Amino acid sequence: MDDISINMGDPSDSRYPTSPTSEAVPDQNLVTNRVTSPNSAQHRGHQIRPDGFSPSTPPTLTAKGQSSCNSLLSNFKLLMNSEGSPIDSIFNQLVQECRDNEEDLFGEKLEVKDGNQKLVINISGMMFETQLKTLSQFPDTLLGDPAKRMYYFDPMKNEYFFDRNRPSFDGILYFYQSGGKIRRPANVSLEIFAKEIVFYKLGKEAMEQFREIEGFITEPEPLLPTNEVHKQFWLLFEYPESSSAARSVALVSVFVIVISIFIFCLETLPEFRDDVDFTATLSLGVNGTQEGPASVQNNLFAYFTDPFFIVETICIIWFCFELGVRFVVCPSKSDFFHNIMNTIDIVSIIPYFVTMVTELWTTPDEDINSSQNMSLAILRIIRLVRVFRIFKLSRHSKGLQILGQTLKASMRELGLLIFFLFIGVILFSSAIYFAEVDEPHTQFVSIPDGFWWAVVTMTTVGYGDMCPTTLGGKMVGTLCAIAGVLTIALPVPVIVSNFNYFYHRETEQAEKQVIDDATETAQKLSDANRYEYGGTTSPNMSKINGSAQDDKDDM
Repeated sequence: MDDISINMGDPSDSRYPTSPTSEAVPDQNLVTNRVTSPNSAQHRGHQIRPDGFSPSTPPTLTAKGQSSCNSLLSNFKLLMNSEGSPIDSIFNQLVQECRDNEEDLFGEKLEVKDGNQKLVINISGMMFETQLKTLSQFPDTLLGDPAKRMYYFDPMKNEYFFDRNRPSFDGILYFYQSGGKIRRPANVSLEIFAKEIVFYKLGKEAMEQFREIEGFITEPEPLLPTNEVHKQFWLLFEYPESSSAARSVALVSVFVIVISIFIFCLETLPEFRDDVDFTATLSLGVNGTQEGPASVQNNLFAYFTDPFFIVETICIIWFCFELGVRFVVCPSKSDFFHNIMNTIDIVSIIPYFVTMVTELWTTPDEDINSSQNMSLAILRIIRLVRVFRIFKLSRHSKGLQILGQTLKASMRELGLLIFFLFIGVILFSSAIYFAEVDEPHTQFVSIPDGFWWAVVTMTTVGYGDMCPTTLGGKMVGTLCAIAGVLTIALPVPVIVSNFNYFYHRETEQAEKQVIDDATETAQKLSDANRYEYGGTTSPNMSKINGSAQDDKDDM
């Protein structure tokens, strides 16, 4: 024990002393202890400082410093010989005593610029070396905080040991060297690198940057009601994935939508249309006069007892109930009306009430022609709006949502497509008119008459209802078809690319869930205001074959 040389503590401390032996008198020209690790000098070499000192030749100890070192060594011997003293407790006590006696330990202090000290990091056997100032840029991280990284320090080798994934540390160290830029190595998976970001406590900003670089767009947090009852109903009707009950409600809603659309199409068949006309309340007698009030009441009774009307009423009751519940429990009324899906729901139920009001307010005293024409025009338009119920399915269909996002992201390309078609229609309709103007039986009697032909030809539909007969007209038609193919083909790849982007982003939920979980963990770690020492929460550092093993963190 008399020949033991001690080297302990954090090498980031520029005032940290190295204790000589207790009995040997230090020579003025040769000092056996050094500030840096003896093992690191074999592959890093010596750097001579401008002030004449070298890391391998520390200054001479004063008498007070010699006495302090002898006292430290004596305490070390007593602690080592005492029973039941764990090794980490011995080192903690020695480090604390060293800090208490650090002043005047050396007669001439070694002045080192802050942050220029080097430290060695051992990642599962792979050695990394960096400067303290590189790590101290981010003091809230594991490597940037001296108190946090001290638990991974191996005093026997004067290095920090981490039993973590080695390839991932290239990206972790680059984060410090680049001032906060996170880059995942190509040979490291997303899941592993996300876990390394969490382990080294790089923070929420680094995780968000990593998500953005990897293509995971950060979606805003859903706004939920503060009332617990309202929150449960909101999740039940707005988020089908939240629970089994929510999925059941979504299935019922889809079933009602399908029934409503089926009834809308079925009632237009001739055998059903003859029974209930659009103007059932306005019936004429045999002599062309309007029937009396009794006949009108009979027609109203027949209208309201019609099976199609009954099924439609049941569907509307469900739609109104669903819309009303979502409106009552929604967290923001303004956002509710700005939501396109809620607008579709409102528009889809309006035709039912407008039709009912029109049927009830029509009286037999009104002028037959004006009333009939007005009712027929209004009801046809209103009933046409019912077809928008098909878009209610997009609330429960990821495919329709992807299509809507694609069209929204491709509005510029769609605008260019329409603009190109407009130019082509004007050019080729004018050309076909002048090419066919001398033909006596031509179908192109004016330029506007050629608009339809140009659109059909450029879109390569070719109905054949209008066709040129002259040689010049056929040449114009050929050029029109070729121009249409080129015009449509140019913006289509961009639209397809947008669709692929949204489709793959939607289908990569598994990897996204891993990143989300890692982000949540990083947020919890970044919100912690202190680092807990000792106990079950601190790493258990045990000396095995001269190296420090971390029993807590395993891959």
